[in-house]
Amino acid sequence: MKTMSNGTKSRLKKIQFTGELSLVIAFVLICAFFSTQSEYFLTARNFIAIGQNVSVIGIIAVAECVVLISGGLDLSVGAMTGLSSVVTGRLAVSLGVPIGLAILAGLVVGALLGYVVAVIVTRIGINPLITTLGFLSINRGTAFVMSGGLAIQMTASNFKWLGRGNVFGVPVPIILMLFLYIAAYIVMKYTGFGRAIYAIGGNPQASRLAGVNVTGIQTVLYIFCGMTAAFGGIVVASQLGAAAPQTGTGLELSVIAAVILGGTSLQGGSGNMLGTLLGVVILGTVNNGLVLMNVSSFYQMIASGVILVLAVGVDQIRLRLRR
Repeated sequence: MKTMSNGTKSRLKKIQFTGELSLVIAFVLICAFFSTQSEYFLTARNFIAIGQNVSVIGIIAVAECVVLISGGLDLSVGAMTGLSSVVTGRLAVSLGVPIGLAILAGLVVGALLGYVVAVIVTRIGINPLITTLGFLSINRGTAFVMSGGLAIQMTASNFKWLGRGNVFGVPVPIILMLFLYIAAYIVMKYTGFGRAIYAIGGNPQASRLAGVNVTGIQTVLYIFCGMTAAFGGIVVASQLGAAAPQTGTGLELSVIAAVILGGTSLQGGSGNMLGTLLGVVILGTVNNGLVLMNVSSFYQMIASGVILVLAVGVDQIRLRLRR
């Protein structure tokens, strides 16, 4: 067995600096900059607004993170939010199904499509990039067919609470997001299942030889990703008071940018929940600051793209330093 040289250990220490600590420093610097540009930035109300705005991205990023750690990828999450919201809206509004059952149906659709993706990727062996790009189109097209291209108004008070309610002044979506991160953090750090996910992402062949059910675990992760994206779409519908087929357009890029920015590798085997949460918050803070500066939404799109490219570039540098 090979042992690490002193040079390798030194490089690993440098890599660690680009982790959570560097993200915290970046967040502080970003806040310092925007505080000089707007007097409203450093207010409790604005930070709650940031949390509310990134809650859905943050919720989906939890699942995308574990999929990436395992060596997978899911680009269909944005379209899944639109499909699940339309399924829920059609059942609740058009067919009169109780809202609880309609929400459950939306989650089941997400789980089923996640399972189909998993079968195609893990058993048939088609590349996850190609597979999930295909399902991005399938999910989005199905959402438009089901809705006729029109938004479905959802005004039930008990449904609104999911996206617009609050507990002790904290919006419900933020609470749900933080709960997911805490639960995922515990699973990934302290359970055998979490350790198996890292092992699969690092070396799936060795994991199989060690007796790890690689196919089964990856299937569970894709199902979880589908359900989480579906739940995110339902939360968006609650926030907007309408289920729209175009919900989540481009959301997958924001999710992946946040996850990679948080230190999760596109190659699998590394990443964590704290880094992902920090990546989500940084991305949301930048967008919020640009809005307060009255920067055009077109430039905000450019900024998001630049962040994604930089995050991938940093990921590649980390990989080279590990070798």
